[in-house]
Amino acid sequence: MALDHDWAPAWRIVSAIERGEASALAVVEAALTRIERLNPKVNAFTAVVAERARAKAKAIDARKPGGAAPLAGVPFAVKNLFDVKGLVTVAGSKINRDHVPAAKDSPLIERLEAAGAILVGALNMSEYAYDFTGENIHYGPARNPHDLTRMTGGSSSGSVAAVGGGLVPLSLGSDTNGSIRVPASHCGIFGLKPTYGRLSRARSFPFVTSLDHVGPFARSARDLALAYDAMQGRDPEDPVCADRDAEPVTPLVERGADGLRIAIAGGYFQKGAFPEAKEALARVAAALAAKREVEIPESGRARSAAYVITASEGAALHLERLRRRARDFDPAVRDRLIAGAMVPASLVVKAQKFRRWYRAEVLKLFDGVDAILAPASPCTAPKIGQQTFVIDGVEMPLRPNLGLYTQPISFIGLPVAVAPVPLAPLPIGVQIIAAPWREDVALRIAHTLEEMGVASAPRPVL
Repeated sequence: MALDHDWAPAWRIVSAIERGEASALAVVEAALTRIERLNPKVNAFTAVVAERARAKAKAIDARKPGGAAPLAGVPFAVKNLFDVKGLVTVAGSKINRDHVPAAKDSPLIERLEAAGAILVGALNMSEYAYDFTGENIHYGPARNPHDLTRMTGGSSSGSVAAVGGGLVPLSLGSDTNGSIRVPASHCGIFGLKPTYGRLSRARSFPFVTSLDHVGPFARSARDLALAYDAMQGRDPEDPVCADRDAEPVTPLVERGADGLRIAIAGGYFQKGAFPEAKEALARVAAALAAKREVEIPESGRARSAAYVITASEGAALHLERLRRRARDFDPAVRDRLIAGAMVPASLVVKAQKFRRWYRAEVLKLFDGVDAILAPASPCTAPKIGQQTFVIDGVEMPLRPNLGLYTQPISFIGLPVAVAPVPLAPLPIGVQIIAAPWREDVALRIAHTLEEMGVASAPRPVL
């Protein structure tokens, strides 16, 4: 079977290369051609490392047969907050342009390339990762491949535009309050926010250290598993990276959802959702025969506490930049950071105490269930430039409320896979929330939904 270069999943690329049906160089050249043709439409890439990618592809093609690598020949790209040797790590900002280029790749890039994947470039993002829309005043907004007038979601905007638009089959993003899950939902692709501390964040530009996660995007759950497995492992360079052996999930994905106890998040997670979010959740629940409803206690307060911690830690990180170069920030980002600098320490302490209580209460739920389903975003992708939307009859600011259902989960570091449901005219995602270190459960369920045809990454017309 000829390889569909435009839309082949990572696992299919690996198979084609190992069988001699394609070369890594041909796969990379096809990806570079797509980037050149499509990036002016979706604005996903801020830098392309074409010669580096070609050299890596030639090395893969020259290797001896039989040394199969799990991601051999698969092109990927990374949010531009990850260090890429020779590139400036701009993190979506104007200010960081003055930094020197990175001397080394981030560990996750090193691990993916050790598994045979091929880096092709760096991706657009919201400034300093502080945004849910994907709009960037310095580099322009990334555009949703299913409707170029609509947002990708943020802050991993270029990461989802690149995968959802067919430019590359894999990408990396980050998730502090929902920046993997909201964009995956809006662009109709699979995303994985692993357990806090599971993947190394070393040599990536931080936002909120106590909340930051990193993880992959793909057009299939199987591809997510391959990428996740390649990146696992201890890393003393990141002080919160878990001192825990790798636990491969790829061999487990095919087990499906049989025997798993799956519930639906009620209460807070049933309020504010648009009809399309409710429809997607209902389809997923029906396919999995999930009827039990569980209440995740005090999720509204958890979201408020997440805001307090985000604002205060983010402001502390950027305080010197705010003093020296306030005019070079996106005004919307700058103003939130300034507000965060004025949050009383007593409120931050209270938020952290609540966080410990909330985590303990939520973990009790996993004594009786293996996974919990919840919307990933309240609506499908809004229009670029849209400022408000109506939630339960009340006009609300759009930018903060796109993370309505993601913040209470990242706040306590649980692993979550997003499964895209291809509704017409726009897709929307569902969160599959699992207990700590049980990424395998979330990915098994996502793969099951994909096999059933309930979840899939719809192919755009670009």
